[in-house]
Amino acid sequence: MPATVPEETADVIVVGAGPAGSTAAYYLAAAGHDVLLLEKAAFPRDKICGDGLTPRAVRELTAMGVGIDGDGWVRTRGLRVHGAGGTVQMPWPSVAAFPDFGLVRARQDFDQLLAGHATAAGARLREGTRVTGPVVDAATGRVTGVLAQRDGGSRTYRAPLVVAADGASSRLAVALGLHQRADRPMGVAVRRYYTAPHRNDDHLEVWLDLEARRRGGRTFMPCGYAWVFPVGDSTFNVGLGTFHVGRKPDVDHRRMFQEWTRRLPAAWQFDEAHAVGPVRGAPLPAGFNRQPQYTRGVLLTGDAGGMINPLSGEGIDYAMASGRLSAETVARALAQPAGDRREAVLRSYPHAVRSAYGSYFTLGRLIVQALNRPAVMRAVATGSMRVPAVRALMFKLWANLSDPHGKDALDRVITALQRVVPPA
Repeated sequence: MPATVPEETADVIVVGAGPAGSTAAYYLAAAGHDVLLLEKAAFPRDKICGDGLTPRAVRELTAMGVGIDGDGWVRTRGLRVHGAGGTVQMPWPSVAAFPDFGLVRARQDFDQLLAGHATAAGARLREGTRVTGPVVDAATGRVTGVLAQRDGGSRTYRAPLVVAADGASSRLAVALGLHQRADRPMGVAVRRYYTAPHRNDDHLEVWLDLEARRRGGRTFMPCGYAWVFPVGDSTFNVGLGTFHVGRKPDVDHRRMFQEWTRRLPAAWQFDEAHAVGPVRGAPLPAGFNRQPQYTRGVLLTGDAGGMINPLSGEGIDYAMASGRLSAETVARALAQPAGDRREAVLRSYPHAVRSAYGSYFTLGRLIVQALNRPAVMRAVATGSMRVPAVRALMFKLWANLSDPHGKDALDRVITALQRVVPPA
């Protein structure tokens, strides 16, 4: 008979050592709590991502004390946008609350770096641990731990609170009946790495003139963009993504990727001979497309809660911010005795994330719905390229970098728009 593996217990279990989970684990461990951080893969491991970090993500990294200098980091000064027959270059918006630069770092080691930061603070990382479902107390209906597979056997991990940072598919959320909402934005992205002598190394580059073929040969431009992001050492993350609300558009993203890369200058060498690995794709659940973010002792963070920007597809900054917010909530909850007072603190978590991003996500959803009309997408793309005020407004919206207390006219417009829409 196989040997019985004793249960492991902790104050908090965090499922998933991506940016959301590792951030939550770091803050909880730094606050003195016993944290189990469970990761299904073994580091280093890859994730489908654009690898770009906006100033919002940079702020989260520096707040955690993560070093952002040295090998592996590429600093970006802004965005270079291609479309409507031209190219424009824009610096990151100047907002007092954020740094004036972005970063790029491959997820191959970015996630490992954050997990290491969490373990240095005291979290106990268990790699190769695939969580299969929650442990539910039959009497109360509350989650009191998780079941997992590790080293070929079944394990049980117990804690009074669980942070679900297990990605877009989130086994824990689904097991608790929390499914993705069809009325919220959903994206699809594909990307591939290339090692090539491309000229750019300090800007994120995006293309707005995407086209895809429907059955029957008709072309249209979906809500989305293509990108080339510098990863360093002449390596580039090259990809594209689209967003939709409701019915999924009939788009072959891999074919669209192939057609778009063939239109790029041959001298850039984004071709088979210079490719590193295959084209890989992933879903992008956005705009809080899984709710509520708290139920029965489980808090959803990052992709598990649909916390992706529906305009840019950026998820790392929202993952880290929601990880921080979940950790702050859990720490306050554990300071209360088990029961109604603790539960009241935990129920505040959805309000915290909605306060932070709810109105912006609603605005993003409405924009995505509009931009899925080809004529609107073409008009906005053209206007963004040719009219400086439109360009600046769309950039601030795209990156969610505006100052709600600022005197800038565009900031006031964005603040007013967010005030008149209900939080997601």
